[in-house]
Amino acid sequence: MTTSSGRSDLLGGPPPTKLTLDPAAAKALGTGEDPETVAGRFPDSSLAWATLAERSFDAGNPVASYAYARTGYHRGLDQLRRAGWRGHGPIPWSHEPNRGFLRALAALARAASAIGETEEATRCRDFLADSDPEVADILGVKDI
Repeated sequence: MTTSSGRSDLLGGPPPTKLTLDPAAAKALGTGEDPETVAGRFPDSSLAWATLAERSFDAGNPVASYAYARTGYHRGLDQLRRAGWRGHGPIPWSHEPNRGFLRALAALARAASAIGETEEATRCRDFLADSDPEVADILGVKDI
C-alpha cells in the first residue's frame, strides 16, 4: 500500500479517504457569492462553512469563526464516514474535494487557539497532521 506522500505503508493502514466533489457550493463560492448565502443553500458543504470561518477570523471575530468552523468540521466528519472513513487514515489535501473539510479543521484549530481552547487546537492540528502530513503547513496551523 502507498501513502498519500507516495511512500510505502508497511503497516497496511487504511487507504486514503476521498470525498466526492461538492460542485454546487464550489461553483457558487467561485463566482464570488456570499459564503453565508452559500452555506444557507448548501448546509452540508464543509467548504462553505470553512469559507465563513476564515472570513470571520480574518475580520477579527474568532468566536464566530469557531462556530462556523465547528459546523464545517462536523459536516465533513459526516461526509467522511459516508465515504468509508473509520476514524483514522489519510485524508489527502491533493484530492480537491477533501479541502473543504481540511480547511474547516484548520479554521477550527486557529479559532480554538485564539479563544484559549488550547487542547482542542492541539487535537485539531494533530488531526490535520494525521490526515496529511503537509496540510498543517499549507494551511498555516503548524505552530498552533
